[in-house]
Amino acid sequence: MPFKRQAPSDLHRRKLIHAGLAVLMLGSADLSWGASMLAVRIWPSADYTRVTLESDIPLQASQTLLASPPRLAIDIQGLELNNALRELVGKVLSDDPNIAGVRVGQYSPGVVRLVIDLKREIAPQVFSLNPVAAYHHRLVLDLYPSVAIDPLEALIAERMQSMTSTPKSTSSLQADPLGELITRQSGKSALPLPSSPPVSTSPNIAPSKTDRLIVIALDPGHGGEDPGAVGPNGTQEKEVVLQIAHRLKDRINASSMNGSPMRAFLTRDSDFFVPLHVRVQKARSVQADLFVSIHADAFFTPHAQGASVFALSQGAASSSAARWMANQENKADLIGGVNIAVQDAQVKRALLDMSTTAQINDSVLLGNAMLREISGVGRLHKPKVEQAGFAVLKAPDIPSVLVETAFISNPDEEEKLRSTLYQEHLADALMRGIKAYFARNPPMARQRNL
Repeated sequence: MPFKRQAPSDLHRRKLIHAGLAVLMLGSADLSWGASMLAVRIWPSADYTRVTLESDIPLQASQTLLASPPRLAIDIQGLELNNALRELVGKVLSDDPNIAGVRVGQYSPGVVRLVIDLKREIAPQVFSLNPVAAYHHRLVLDLYPSVAIDPLEALIAERMQSMTSTPKSTSSLQADPLGELITRQSGKSALPLPSSPPVSTSPNIAPSKTDRLIVIALDPGHGGEDPGAVGPNGTQEKEVVLQIAHRLKDRINASSMNGSPMRAFLTRDSDFFVPLHVRVQKARSVQADLFVSIHADAFFTPHAQGASVFALSQGAASSSAARWMANQENKADLIGGVNIAVQDAQVKRALLDMSTTAQINDSVLLGNAMLREISGVGRLHKPKVEQAGFAVLKAPDIPSVLVETAFISNPDEEEKLRSTLYQEHLADALMRGIKAYFARNPPMARQRNL
């Protein structure tokens, strides 16, 4: 019987079938064997330190937390020690508040042991992230202090320090420098939230004096693992918005309204990732009077230009562009990397619908005041406040806006965003907008909870 030559397509199909059967017969350890470590990164902050191990295939790891001295041992399966892992040792900064040092070695064939020496007791979270955006598979080690930092206490301490260096002549401030902001005894860890939403002041009603500290929460977008938009010349959104936020913070801290001092609180003050719902929680924990999220816009083409201001929408977005922008910004958690396992029902509800009509109305008033001032600094992309379902604007009791400072995707505006002069002018405009809003809508007195 003559030999019958198989068609190329038939041979290809048989090879695929055999390969598939071989994969099905392999266990998870076999599949992870031979993983290549592509990059290692460390993002330190006072809130927590993140260690990220990026590989070409998923990694499996087990961890052991040791108390004396405090250290965390991570055994990573299916991995051989390479230069990328060795680089992790040199990436630890001396001022990292959580990590004292890192040791790495080949514990056994196919198992790399990573030992993180700690400066304090921590509660680690170890989880994996699937590929997204420019990232491959990531194994994430989040090192949270066992005793969480209280942002209100930190804000009070900062304010007290500034008052010590610059004494105030007002006797009421000397007796109680934070006025109605102090709502609990020192050492307590829970802070009661405001019991009622903000109420706009009618133009016919004269603004009243508020003898307490006025707190503005500034939220520099993105950070850490999430660079945000990247300009054609490589400028990262997370970097320029943090610079603008610090400039605005300086102006707020040097200002007052009707005799009441103002203080800025940053949801992140350096390059680290903060999940969207945590940004909202931070603003509420310090009982912020306003929430200003700072971003840099991007679009498919390099021609879009101008600044925009957004507020929350309870219903449909005010335009398709606003809806698209909200969808883009709401993806931050996917790129930055959130440990879904620790998000309980309360956290998930926080991002569903916490908005109130009063909050949205006040947010639009704040946005309009800012737009009027920004228009004197540069071009506006839209002359009115746009609205959409931005997750980061969903604090029910804080007027909240998201400012797109310019289009980082536009080469000319990218250059402006990098410029100290534009950042200074923009910070001045935002400061004037905040003051103009408070001139018509003074913050309400807080209820004291003793």
